[in-house]
Amino acid sequence: MRMLIVEDDEALSHFLRKSFEAARYEADVAPDGERARELVEQNEYGLVILDLGLPKADGLEILQHIRARNSNLPVVALTARREVEERVKALDLGADDYLLKPFAFAELSARVRALLRRVHQPSSEVLRVEDLEFNRMERRVSRAGKEIDLTPKEIALLEYLMQHEGRCVSRAMIIENVWKMHSDTVTNVVDVYINYLRKKIDDGCEPKLIQTVRGSGYRIGLKV
Repeated sequence: MRMLIVEDDEALSHFLRKSFEAARYEADVAPDGERARELVEQNEYGLVILDLGLPKADGLEILQHIRARNSNLPVVALTARREVEERVKALDLGADDYLLKPFAFAELSARVRALLRRVHQPSSEVLRVEDLEFNRMERRVSRAGKEIDLTPKEIALLEYLMQHEGRCVSRAMIIENVWKMHSDTVTNVVDVYINYLRKKIDDGCEPKLIQTVRGSGYRIGLKV
């Protein structure tokens, strides 16, 4: 996913770009409002991180320009100003989220992931991986036509895995998105619940769908 970082603080924009690239995003940087407008016109982005205090063109003006061009492009607004009125105006003009400076990168990254999940959430009410089905409306799980009884937390974990079918999700990602806790929380709860799911979904069935990616996390789907 390619994002645009609009930030006039050179040290901060460099840090954000390197940090998001390390997390496997592509990132362009605009140091002022005019350059941001040019890049938005020239490229297709999956998300914009937009500082509101910009030289050459105001951040709110750029936000309006973005919304006029693409009403669905996720935008996270950054601001050092603590006036509630400015944050309200940014949200009213179309920002999807905002963050006050100074901020922790972990929080910004989590907000970016949350926005992207909402944008790319599968529209189908039924998720399928091989012969495993999850009806998201009825919260009902079955494999090969046989219904499986899961607890609410097991269902939440399974849904997260199925939404990322074929991709490795780390324990930290699961902790943040299923348990809503900080990723640095020391706990083996993920491993415990993965084992619960395996017993209910994979035991006695072939192929085994829940895979351990050594040193990285877990993946649902066949081995690649």
